[in-house]
Amino acid sequence: MSFVDYYQILGLQKTATDKEIKNAYRKLARKYHPDLNPDDKEAQKKFQELNEANEVLSDPEKRKKYDQYGKDWQHGEEYERARQSRSRAQESSWYSGNEGGGFSDFFESMFGSSGGYGGRQARFRGQDYKSELQLNLEDAYTSHKQTLTVNGKNIRITVPAGVENGQTIKVAGHGGPGANGGPNGDLYITFVISASDRYRRSGNDIHVKEDISLYTAVLGGELVIETLSGKVKLPVKPETQNGAVVRLKGKGFPVYKRDGEFGDLYITFNILIPTNLTDKQKELFTELSKS
Repeated sequence: MSFVDYYQILGLQKTATDKEIKNAYRKLARKYHPDLNPDDKEAQKKFQELNEANEVLSDPEKRKKYDQYGKDWQHGEEYERARQSRSRAQESSWYSGNEGGGFSDFFESMFGSSGGYGGRQARFRGQDYKSELQLNLEDAYTSHKQTLTVNGKNIRITVPAGVENGQTIKVAGHGGPGANGGPNGDLYITFVISASDRYRRSGNDIHVKEDISLYTAVLGGELVIETLSGKVKLPVKPETQNGAVVRLKGKGFPVYKRDGEFGDLYITFNILIPTNLTDKQKELFTELSKS
């Protein structure tokens, strides 16, 4: 894997402060966000690179390893163990009078050079990748296929119904390639679910406000309302008060990876006061108020 300069991706020097890293990431992430560049493959690739760079440089521990080991920063601890192992082996060799007994540079053998101790090369698991997938609430309601681009590769995944905002799932084997025949890393996808103008989600329950006329509230009637699973008829009791709440069992959000289980739908009535009344209507309301 070629070296990726995370500082260059963010347009920063190696001496950048945490605040400068944060500000640079926010500015560039807004510029290259997939929502603003829906058909731009290069912008999507740039957005992935920005996320990767920010993940490493915004974490003090990861940044320290990256600054020290460069592209092999994830294998820093293995290198340290290997270096210590080599030091002990050399020390043992000196004590036994067998100095220079064919022990090659262990660090190079670990990271892919020829040779290595005993003619073997250590295998290393590939780097894990992280990505975000933007969904709206309606998308998250049903299981469906999505294609996202990670490091220039298109990956087709199934989004399970019921995923939550901020939830992360693992797609095994779709991270970076392993070294020396080691396994690939994994891909971790975090879902970002945008708010809905109509529905408010609370766990597996859905809340919605429904306007009803004053006459329906007083006399009762029937409404046809739109839910995430389609239209339903809802009876309205006479003398329904403003702000009254009705629950529709099983009409909420699907429970994640539990087929056939749903939360509930809570409907809050908002009574509309009639406007532009005629003189006759005003007269009738006056008579009603005196009765």
